[in-house]
Formats: sequence, C-alpha cells, structure tokens
Amino acid sequence: MSSKFIPLSTDNGQHNFPCIQCGSQLDFQPGTLEMQCTHCGNRHRIKISNEPVLEVDYYQTLAFLPAAKPDAVHSVVQCEACGATTDFDRNIHADECPFCGTKLVLDTTESRVIQPKSLLPFAVTSDEAKSFYKAWLKKRWFAPNKLKKYAKQDQHLNGVYVPYWTYDCACTSDYVGERGDVYYVRQRVRVRINGRWTTQEQQVPKIRWSSANGRVQNHFDETLVYASDTLTPAVAKELEPWDLPNLRPYQHEFLSGFRSELYHIDIDDGFDAAQKRIHPTIRQSIRRAIGGDKQRIHQIRTQYSDVSFKHLLLPYWIAGFRFHRKTYQFIVNGRTGEVQGDRPWSYIKIALALLGIVALVVLFMTFAGQSSGGFEQRPEIFNPFETNWTR
Repeated sequence: MSSKFIPLSTDNGQHNFPCIQCGSQLDFQPGTLEMQCTHCGNRHRIKISNEPVLEVDYYQTLAFLPAAKPDAVHSVVQCEACGATTDFDRNIHADECPFCGTKLVLDTTESRVIQPKSLLPFAVTSDEAKSFYKAWLKKRWFAPNKLKKYAKQDQHLNGVYVPYWTYDCACTSDYVGERGDVYYVRQRVRVRINGRWTTQEQQVPKIRWSSANGRVQNHFDETLVYASDTLTPAVAKELEPWDLPNLRPYQHEFLSGFRSELYHIDIDDGFDAAQKRIHPTIRQSIRRAIGGDKQRIHQIRTQYSDVSFKHLLLPYWIAGFRFHRKTYQFIVNGRTGEVQGDRPWSYIKIALALLGIVALVVLFMTFAGQSSGGFEQRPEIFNPFETNWTR
C-alpha cells in the first residue's frame, strides 16, 4: 500500500557535521556507518533512522504539485557543457562539474519540489573505485595512448549521488491478436544430397491462425528509472542491478563529503519511461495467454492502478574530463564496482588492426589454395521451394 503524504521538504538547506574534537567537517566513510573528521581523523557513528522507506501516491502527487511552492534555497548550478544540475554546499562558490570536469561558477537558486526520501549509501571507497577504473581502462585496447596517460595522471574521482525514481503499479491489459498452431502436410520439395539436387516427399510445416482476445493482469514492483539526462540511458542501464532492498531512509549524514545531482526528469515523464520498461513483460504475458505455437499481437490497451513511486539517490563515482574538446566520462557503481563509460577511439590503432586481419586472411587463403591445388568456383543455386514459415 502506498502512503498518502506528499514528499515536500521543510529543509533549510544547511547541514553541518562538525567534529567534537577539533570542529572540522565530518565526512561519511563508504562501506561503513561512520563519519570521519577530515582534519584529526576522529570517527563518529551515524545514528540510523528507523523511519520506514514508504511509497508515495503518484496521482495525488501529480494533482498537488502545480500548487506547491519551490523548496528551500540551495547552491545550484547547471553545467553548460554536459547539462548536469548539481547541488553544492552553501559555502562553495566555485568548483568543477563532477560529470565532465568543466569549471563552474555557482549561484543560489530555488530547487525542485520533490525531495529524495531514501538512498543507497556508498559501499565502494574512492581507492577501490580507482582500482576498478584502472582495470577497466587497461582493457580499452583501441583508446588513444594519450587518453590513457592523461586519465592515469588525473585519477580524481567525484562521489555523486544520482537521482532515480522507482514505480509500483498494477496493470490490466486488454489485447487483440491471433494464435498460430503448427500442422504438417506432405509435399514434394527439392533437396540437395551429396551435392546433387533431387525431389523428395517431406512433412512441411504450416500455421493455422485463429483470432484471440482477452485480458491479462500484472503487478510491477520497484521499476527503476534514471531521473536525469546527464548520462545516456544505455550507460545507466549497464550500471544495474542495484540492491534496492537495502535502501535506507534519507539522512544528510550519508551525503556529507559528496555531491548530489538534482533530477531533470519529472515524475510523469519518469512514469512514461517506466511503462516502456514494463511493456515487454506485458507482451510476454499476453503471448502466454494466447498460447499455441506462434502469436501475433495486434492491439494492447493497458490501464494502470495503485501507482506509487519513490524518489531516491544512488551512488556513483565519476571521472569526467574533456579530451580534444569533447567530454568523456568513466562511471563506477558505488555499490558493486561495475564500471561503464565512453571514450574516444584511436583510428590509427583500428586501421593497424584491420590491416593485420586482412594480412592474416590473405595468408590463410594463399596457404589453403596451395594445399588444395586451387579454388573451385561453383554457381549458387537458388531454391524456389524454400518457405520461411516462422514469421
């Protein structure tokens, strides 16, 4: 069951965690439930919230949002190079974009209305992320050598909490389609045996189609949607899966020492993306309902009910930099260490590899030709009796 509250923040935007010994800043330590002083090393255990991670009613929130006031003032800036919108500490006025490395000048502005209510804290440390990153980079054979040298010298990784939505919903889908049942008839067909064509009688498969319609029901939990456009959907998808059962209630202590990105994709656009993710599962359930050996689906009409959502933050380690006036990123899953990223290609290395492949093929063909005494060319025979029945 979804809760009936609207996830608005009463946050004043100021969250400081001073060390009780020296007064310096305490930062969250990945893989632990502790914070550590950046100056004297004193450690402080985080008091974990017992607040449950609840779902929020989707349609009620949509109705309420137009009348809601903006949230508290934060230091927020949008990078002109990659489009990332990042939330910074109030005392920072100049920094670099954690996604692409572009220098930024910060300003204060009113942020979004919906605030995250849960997160997965960092489990992978910065040093561990660097080792995963180096191992990934070594396998990029066709990356320019200058890139590898540049990336190895600049090993600074940014820890960023990235926005996501999850959606739960019940789906009722009415469908219209056809069921295909395979049957066999005996026909004379031309076949090739020992290099010679001949005619034989064989059992040939056919399909008998009949109309089908009905209704299927599905329930989906925790359909995950990336709530930004800073990374490509393909890269975000490759960083899955996430251990969502281990979500914790949102606490500012987990963000101390890290940055967080604000969402670009609103909850309605996020739900559109969620529907696209669950649609293949709906089609699969319809195919099972139609039965038979083959299925054709002509029309699907789906109604969604009991729709609820969560706004959460997931941890990324990101190395963003510009190389030859283009932006490139390496992303490490802050829970599992999975690495994804984009990179330039060395066309010289690719050309050399292709030349090497061509040389190997020529040598092989020459050797094969000498062994067999030459190549025998045979005309290709078209078989007009072949039928592709497996549409």
